[in-house]
Amino acid sequence: MSRILLRRVAGGVLLFLALLLTPGVAVAGFLASAFVTASVPVLVVVGLGCGALAGGLLGRAAFALFGLDCRPALRASAFLTVGLTAAVALLAAVTVLRPMPVTTAAPAPPGVRFWKLPTGSRIAYVHAPATGRARPTPVIFLHGGPGTPGEGVPTGGRELAADGFDVYSYDQLGAGRSTRLRDVTGYTVARQVADLEAIRRTLGADRIILVGQSWGGSLTAQYLAAHGEHVAKAVFTSPGALWGRQYPGAGAGEPWHRLSPAKKARLDRLNSAPRIIAASLLLQINPGAAHALVGDREVDHWMHEVALQGKDSTSCEDAPPAKAHNNPQGFYGNQLTVRDFERLPDPRPRLRTLRVPSLIMRGECDFIKPAVTAEYQHTLAGSELVTVRGAGHSLSGEQPGRYTALLRAFLLDEPHPVPRK
Repeated sequence: MSRILLRRVAGGVLLFLALLLTPGVAVAGFLASAFVTASVPVLVVVGLGCGALAGGLLGRAAFALFGLDCRPALRASAFLTVGLTAAVALLAAVTVLRPMPVTTAAPAPPGVRFWKLPTGSRIAYVHAPATGRARPTPVIFLHGGPGTPGEGVPTGGRELAADGFDVYSYDQLGAGRSTRLRDVTGYTVARQVADLEAIRRTLGADRIILVGQSWGGSLTAQYLAAHGEHVAKAVFTSPGALWGRQYPGAGAGEPWHRLSPAKKARLDRLNSAPRIIAASLLLQINPGAAHALVGDREVDHWMHEVALQGKDSTSCEDAPPAKAHNNPQGFYGNQLTVRDFERLPDPRPRLRTLRVPSLIMRGECDFIKPAVTAEYQHTLAGSELVTVRGAGHSLSGEQPGRYTALLRAFLLDEPHPVPRK
């Protein structure tokens, strides 16, 4: 009697394991198949097949322990397998396979133009033409992120145009209204540098002036290392890491340090979406599979929502809310470019050989660690570091007057303006 009871208990345990492990095995099969294919239908079929096999084998063993003969045990395990597979398929359909909201394509505002570069990129840009006596060296603003473009002529751009500079600002590859790549592994720092060099050639300028914000500062340094002879001056505004491998992940600074409870809850919901978790896992295995599962319009919309939660968390505490715009972020451009950036060799030995006049601006409330910003001053000969009071990461947004005055003075070779007390 005790032996029969033990067999039934063991059978019950196996049934419980079938219920518990079938979804997990299905997920494992789904992810494992991404090592060999980016086809979502194949990933789904393999995942469901692995789950069905696990559930069927455990069910067959469980029903045998219950004392069922071979044929009844097979029939019962078949019903169990079909039921578990259907349940897993339904769960996947309403979570991982359920599309998210997408970015609504809106007409480009007036003033947006496009370059078709020899690199294959179609780059959206805005231009503030020089007025008065034109200067030969154009100014190019580089936005942050990667993948987080601005909208319109940046702060200070029109003032520089009035000073005689041709001013340009563009959406980097994979961001804003510029090209999205079908093969997302093409988002590399080298491609961004190649695009910028192609832009310089398109403008017909022997030398350019670069103004890089956040990640744009990191990109400016990479361009300097590759084409320093073509840079007349460089401005680094709240720059990110100079060398990605030195500060991987959030090592350079944590931007999510000051969120309201409502925004923190909203951010947690966004980050815990099963479809985003699946895409993030696939990115580590096969970026093409992640892109096939969650397309650009979906994931760029998700990234925009994330950015909205944190847009005011990088400023000084008493700063007014920043104004949002609808030029879309680029998720895959962000993720793959950051990954590539953290694998690059150290650019500092090359940068130390250059003699390019450089201004580094940092907000006193910037979340980027002071040591990260100081690395630019230590590496770039003759560079100057200025700390802007009353500003966080976005100097141009929180202290536009001071930012513009410093920018103009540096580019016009004038003394730095003394801040008002």
